[in-house]
Amino acid sequence: MPHLHAIFPLPSNSKPFRHSNIFSSSSSSFSSSAPIRRRLPRTFSPSKHPNLKRLTSRIVQLTRRRQLHQILEETENAKREYGKLNTIVMNAVMEACVHCGDVDLALNIFHQMIQPHSCGVDTVTYATLLKGLGRARRIDDAFQLLESVEKGTAAGKPKLSTQLIYGLLDALIEAGDLRRANGLLARFGFLLREGGSSSILTYNLLMKDKAQRLCCSDLYPDVITYTTLLKGFGHAKDLHSVQKIVLEMKSCHDLFIDRTAFTAMVDAMLNCGSIKGALCIFGEILKQAGANVDLRPKPHLYLSMMRAFADRGDYNMVKNLHERLWPDSAGTISLAAQQEADHLLMESALNNGQIDAAVENLTKIINRWKCISWTSRGGMVALRIEVLLGFNKSMLSPYLLPQVLPGNPIERIMLPLETVRPLSGSLELKKVVMRLYREPVVPIIDDWGSCIGLLHREDCCEINAPLSTMMRSPPPCVTTTTSIGHVVDLVLKKKYKMVIVVKHSNLNGTTHGSRAVGVFTAEQLHNLVAPVPEGLKQKHTVRRSLTMF
Repeated sequence: MPHLHAIFPLPSNSKPFRHSNIFSSSSSSFSSSAPIRRRLPRTFSPSKHPNLKRLTSRIVQLTRRRQLHQILEETENAKREYGKLNTIVMNAVMEACVHCGDVDLALNIFHQMIQPHSCGVDTVTYATLLKGLGRARRIDDAFQLLESVEKGTAAGKPKLSTQLIYGLLDALIEAGDLRRANGLLARFGFLLREGGSSSILTYNLLMKDKAQRLCCSDLYPDVITYTTLLKGFGHAKDLHSVQKIVLEMKSCHDLFIDRTAFTAMVDAMLNCGSIKGALCIFGEILKQAGANVDLRPKPHLYLSMMRAFADRGDYNMVKNLHERLWPDSAGTISLAAQQEADHLLMESALNNGQIDAAVENLTKIINRWKCISWTSRGGMVALRIEVLLGFNKSMLSPYLLPQVLPGNPIERIMLPLETVRPLSGSLELKKVVMRLYREPVVPIIDDWGSCIGLLHREDCCEINAPLSTMMRSPPPCVTTTTSIGHVVDLVLKKKYKMVIVVKHSNLNGTTHGSRAVGVFTAEQLHNLVAPVPEGLKQKHTVRRSLTMF
């Protein structure tokens, strides 16, 4: 019986060090240092000039890690020290709110900034707020804000500029809301044309409308414009608009539809759930490719079609596409594409109820590819097949977690942060080099005591450099209430050597809003797993709690 080689991402004490880091040397001139004590948060001296640049930089770093709660806490501490912060700092805080998806908090900060004796607002403030309102789909509020700026009644008297328009326009386009994006351009497009800085996408949105009004054939959409619109409406799942554009493209006798445009048609139809429409266009591509080899579809298009039919369990269609992938597609077929095609064939068989065919395809995958990643779509299909086969016919090598219940919170088995002795990011590697000899990964904290990254042994390459320059940031984080099973999945799928555990925070649904309280390591998982007992292999129905990579 074939056996799947699964890479189990657990540490090994016998693993040699990489030659690219400083631990490859056998020199014994380094000595271990005493445990580093955790520094207390620094406070600003009221006698000194406020160092707001440092505070702004700190806010930007926390924003990247989505630690909004920490930003608000440190901002309040700074207010108590300085009495009032400047507009630059508060703009950074507002950007953090928008980045974390809390537009209501951004509005509250905006109202605080426009109060008398406060720091005030500028164009950056309004651009950030408009971007947040656009992402939150609060379009009416955004238009009211823009109109107040245009009328000169807005606080701070900002000038109507392209920076304000693009903040909202980009948010609308990213959300696929092309109808409102066109409305925004119709209302304030004059500003973009006056500035002479319209982007290509803005130009595409405006070209067609102007051509129809002026009856100017030179301004009618070209194939690039149509392709852009197809991608936008497909992302928005607007099937009616996609069908309308496709019909319009085919009606233009002087418009040459190239392979990229045909591919955009199929992708848009699939995104809108129109399998029949996608299949019709795909058939048209193959028909025209007989006379023009430049229209032969790329492997990407075959895989897109195979994904759609695999979902429906159409095994015969996926099998046909799988067979024609090599002779009929254009360009190089990467190993990743070949592997995904095999996985989709197995998935379609399983969804069609053909268990024997699914097992046969899984056997071929094992023999050909030797391994399978559980982060892939095919890995989840293989897991479903394992469940159906049971332990007595298992094709893989499952492991159990007999000592824990996967549904329990991770705080029950995590290691307290103090026990792993985190290191300050400002320390130089030469002072703690022996620590990295003994441990493969160490958590790194900043001057405020927050965990800002993980330092891996293989990343240590400069003996005189601070630890913060070699760490991996941000560290993977979960809350104390996260299930053990979910954390185990993260360790296995992402090959994490350590996961940081923080206090539960319901702020914006993020897991980066509180200080670290503990860790869970791959070494802990290695001590928890156990192979399947022989007694269980004889049973046909067993409720299992297994985790594999």
